[in-house]
Amino acid sequence: MSHLLFALLSLFSFAALLEAQWKLKENVYVIESEWDDEAPAKRVELTCDTSDEALAVYWEKDTELKGIGKTLIVEVKEFPDAGNYTCLTVNTHEIISYNFFLITKIDSNGQMIRSILKSYEEPNRTFLKCKAKNYSGIFTCSWMTENESPNVKFTIRSLKGSQGDVTCSSPVARTDKSGTEYTAQCQKENYCPFAEEHQPIEMFLEVIDEVEYENYTSSFFIRDIIKPDPPQCHYTAANGTVTWTYPRTWSTPKSYFPLTFRVKVEGPKKREIQV
Repeated sequence: MSHLLFALLSLFSFAALLEAQWKLKENVYVIESEWDDEAPAKRVELTCDTSDEALAVYWEKDTELKGIGKTLIVEVKEFPDAGNYTCLTVNTHEIISYNFFLITKIDSNGQMIRSILKSYEEPNRTFLKCKAKNYSGIFTCSWMTENESPNVKFTIRSLKGSQGDVTCSSPVARTDKSGTEYTAQCQKENYCPFAEEHQPIEMFLEVIDEVEYENYTSSFFIRDIIKPDPPQCHYTAANGTVTWTYPRTWSTPKSYFPLTFRVKVEGPKKREIQV
């Protein structure tokens, strides 16, 4: 009975360790830390990647000794706890393996707290805003941070994975009084503007600021993010007429992609008349 209880406790402990972290990429893990003073730290077990059981090894973080032996259990709660944990040999100080930990802040309900990304107020306080000028399958996605930092790294991609569903350019930053906005141009591969869309595009944004991690997902159809450029207008003073043509960036043929225009005439007394 005692052996069974020990096995169950060991299994529960192992499951708790698995829940405490998830793999972002090779040797890089994200720790979900509940951002509350009363919440406990996450306990994570590290194992040195060596098959030589007799090899003497030790663990180091930022030149600080963390432990001796093949296995190390660390508690990760705050940002100083995150970073690179390296396993080295005692005799030659050769690096055998490493584990890099990032922290994502969550609340008591397990929801991610975003402090790097700054939300747009419209629509619905979104963190990732995408729009298209036409039906070509080319669109731009934008996101904001409070300040521009050289340490922040962004990855924007489609959740379809590595099948080439959507490709995006490197983000370009523009800073003003409200913060720094990043914009990337994306294109849906093999997109047919004349076909009906059945599956939405799901864009995934990852943000890493040194040891802090955040992400955000946006799902949409191209038809729902269309925002045409302004029309080309011309005013003739001789007879007081205004003419306009479709934006140069709009999809053709115009008979298949029609636009509806609304003209607003403003009189001397600022009275608005809709035509």
